[in-house]
Amino acid sequence: MRDNYFLQKRLVQIWTEFFPDVPKLNEVSIIFKGKAKWKFGHIESQGKNTRIVLNRLFRSQIVPQYIIDLTIAHELVHYAHGFHSPLPKKYKYPHQGGIVKKELNKRGFKELQKLEHKWFKTEWTHLYDVLR
Repeated sequence: MRDNYFLQKRLVQIWTEFFPDVPKLNEVSIIFKGKAKWKFGHIESQGKNTRIVLNRLFRSQIVPQYIIDLTIAHELVHYAHGFHSPLPKKYKYPHQGGIVKKELNKRGFKELQKLEHKWFKTEWTHLYDVLR
C-alpha cells in the first residue's frame, strides 16, 4: 500500500521535473482521503496553506502510478493557475476552455492523458467496485 509519504515524494519529484517555473509560495501538503468514483483528486486551501487530496483508493498497487502522477500534475496546474494558491488567478474558472488539458500537454503529459482516458474507460469502474 502506498502512503502519504509516497505522495509527498511524488509531489516533490513532479514539481521539480515538470513545474520548475511555478514558485511554491506557501506550504503544500498532499494526502490520500475519500473514495470517490468520479473524482480522482482536488486542491483546497487550508488557511494560508494548500492541500492536494487524492482518492484514497489510489493507495492500492493495482492503480497504475501514472494515474497518481497525472492526478498530482493536474492539481499542480490548478496551483500554477492561482486556484487555492497565493499565485494570481490566470482564469475565471479552473477548467475554462480546456486549460488544464492544454497545460498538461505543454508540460509533457499528453501520452499519460491518453493512457488515463483508456484506463478510466476500461479499468476504473471494475477496480472501484473491487477496492471500495
